[in-house]
Amino acid sequence: MTLLDQIKKKAEEIYPLIVEHRRYLHRFPELSFQEHCTVAFIRDCLYKAGIDPQPIGDTGLLARIEGGLPGDKLVLLRADIDALPIHELRQTEYTSANPGVMHACGHDAHTASLIGVAMILHSIRDSFAGTVKLLFQPAEEILPGGACQMIREGVLEEPGLIGVIGQHVMPALPAGRIALRKGRFMASKDDLHITVNGRGGHGAQPQENVDPVVIAAHIVIALQQLVSRFSHPATPSVLSIGRFLANGAINVIPDKVEMQGAFRTMDENWRYDAHAKMRKMAIGIAESMGGTCEFRIETGYPFLVNADDLTDNVAVFAGEYLGENNIEEAAIWMASEDFAYYSQQTDACFYLLGTGNESAGIKASLHSPDFDIDESALLLSTGLMAYVALRQLGNNT
Repeated sequence: MTLLDQIKKKAEEIYPLIVEHRRYLHRFPELSFQEHCTVAFIRDCLYKAGIDPQPIGDTGLLARIEGGLPGDKLVLLRADIDALPIHELRQTEYTSANPGVMHACGHDAHTASLIGVAMILHSIRDSFAGTVKLLFQPAEEILPGGACQMIREGVLEEPGLIGVIGQHVMPALPAGRIALRKGRFMASKDDLHITVNGRGGHGAQPQENVDPVVIAAHIVIALQQLVSRFSHPATPSVLSIGRFLANGAINVIPDKVEMQGAFRTMDENWRYDAHAKMRKMAIGIAESMGGTCEFRIETGYPFLVNADDLTDNVAVFAGEYLGENNIEEAAIWMASEDFAYYSQQTDACFYLLGTGNESAGIKASLHSPDFDIDESALLLSTGLMAYVALRQLGNNT
């Protein structure tokens, strides 16, 4: 039996169990760096499969599976395990039992899939060469991100590492397909916290006041020039102000306005140049109109870049496993992911796993309270990642 046949057969055998695992994780989600029960569940699943994982960081878990054939190459596979502070609306038998917490970004599917990958690889360990490390990473959803802690703990430092591979569910892509892209793929993200200070008073006497609402409005409009006039047209950039709080009244000008937003791009030099420009712009506008501006930037994840050779390989191997017709090129995605930290330090490939099924009503976007997946994707997600890892290690089909 070929390696491909072995993996597909094992993936089919464990598929019902992986669905059960995903539903359990979905029902009992935990927020970033609070994933204690999640980690206990993962550890128990791996123990039952004969795998002895080790803790890493605060709430991470790292498993290692060594092939029985000679080989010194190593591949790292990563799944994120945390949930979001969202109250789930979709009613199923596995709806979140933790009010206000939900796996709305598919990390339950990532985790269950990687458990399945571990089970497959362990069961056929005598048939392949090389080593696969499986990282169950906490806290992807909050800054500074769990990936930073994993890197500080040395997860990338082992000799022989030839790449890091991860997958992310994508409801806009039908189940049974994947999408991937070489080079720049996902954006950096920095959180903007802006306070405009003026002098409030009666709305009928604006000449007696310094109106922070007008100042803030000018700043919002002016900041858009960062994208439209200062950034290079070939460099994707997005700046959005999503929160604008002016706590006055119909006839009351407030003392201050608070704003929050995000800046995203795909060039690290331009990113920090933009930080300086937006600060200078906002502070200058406020002062020119008689107010002051406090501009704080919370630096987030870098942009995610997929290594050309590794991504080409993953596309070929995925085509062998799924069929070439089920592989497509992904568009640039302006969301951000802390997997980017791995990609900035070593060869990495992050691909999208189709989980949508419009005819079944499974089409809600990521981070939506109605989010769900077509669980048939779990049959592919386990076998595919196992196969890709072993092929990248140099094992034949």
